[in-house]
Amino acid sequence: MRKSLYIHVPFCEQICHYCDFNKFFLQNQPVDEYLDLCMEEMEKTVKTHPQTELIETIYIGGGTPTALSTEQLKRLLEAVPKYFQLTDQVEWTVEVNPGSADREKFEMMKNAGVNRLSIGAQTFDPELLKTINRDHGTGEAEHTVKLAQESGIPNLSIDMMFGLPGQTMKQWKDSLQKAAELDISHISAYSLKIEPKTVFYQMWNKGRLQLPEQELEAEMYTYMLTFLKKHGFTAYEISNFSKHGLESMHNLAYWNNDEYYGIGAGAHSYVDGMRNRNHGPLPKYMKAVKNEELPYLEKHKVTKEEKMEEEMFMGLRKRLGVSKEQFYRRYNRGIEEVFPGVVEHLKNKLLLQEMDDRIMLTEEGLLLGNEVFEKFLFTAEEI
Repeated sequence: MRKSLYIHVPFCEQICHYCDFNKFFLQNQPVDEYLDLCMEEMEKTVKTHPQTELIETIYIGGGTPTALSTEQLKRLLEAVPKYFQLTDQVEWTVEVNPGSADREKFEMMKNAGVNRLSIGAQTFDPELLKTINRDHGTGEAEHTVKLAQESGIPNLSIDMMFGLPGQTMKQWKDSLQKAAELDISHISAYSLKIEPKTVFYQMWNKGRLQLPEQELEAEMYTYMLTFLKKHGFTAYEISNFSKHGLESMHNLAYWNNDEYYGIGAGAHSYVDGMRNRNHGPLPKYMKAVKNEELPYLEKHKVTKEEKMEEEMFMGLRKRLGVSKEQFYRRYNRGIEEVFPGVVEHLKNKLLLQEMDDRIMLTEEGLLLGNEVFEKFLFTAEEI
């Protein structure tokens, strides 16, 4: 089942200290040629891997898609339905940095079919914005939400981060309060992870990065669960919360272990049982699109064992967990047969629970997700 499309726009006007996504400083980059080659990749992709179902979710991520000019972004958005067949109810998301889009750009996105935005607020604290090197300031996230709504884009998500260097519980509470006061339908909130090839990683290696203690980070997460529930946000995944049933259908496709198309430099795709990764550096990606069938740096045939592992550790991220019936339907084997004793062991540790057909994390399991997930790897030690 392949109903989703991801397109990567790797350009940024400023590089955040925590970001390890494939990205390049916008100035003097061959943006127009890159867009042309993305379209060429779209054409080659659907020829090599024809659609069997209509596209139901599109996600334009980055980088910063809205770092493109209005005309550049319009050209990219209008190319999508030329190469892919979409449902009438497609969920179409574009990532937006606060302050990076004006009314004209929002109205263009709306007219092109975009109906959902993911706004990278990260924090509402002005000092922390400087710490993580964001290029927006106080009030710009709120203004971006207002402009988007006035332009007719109804489904708005805010990205938040906790466990930031020097972040206090009060700062986290204040940021959550400001997010909850906005007229938005979704919040994604992730703890900071120090990734290689980032400024924070270099600082951490030199002992120059003061991070909150693990106990405080866990307290921040626990507080968030209670706070957002009180404000009408339902937790449908470990780090994602929605109002009115407006979950991110695109992200659910990943967590449901469904296949998806991926376009652009460094993009990943999962098509016809293969997980692929595109070349990341712009010159290599652009050369590969011109000279090769598809710009894949890596191709991996996913084994049945890997699919079953992924079904569990991605599916358990969802608050509804994994359906035993669906697992059997996909793999013709039951969870207990494939992972003997694992579920019972984790239930005894109060990390998993069963409700009707589903296996899901407990409240304690939410805090120790990685400990749960690793038990569903075939390379894991015996329990």
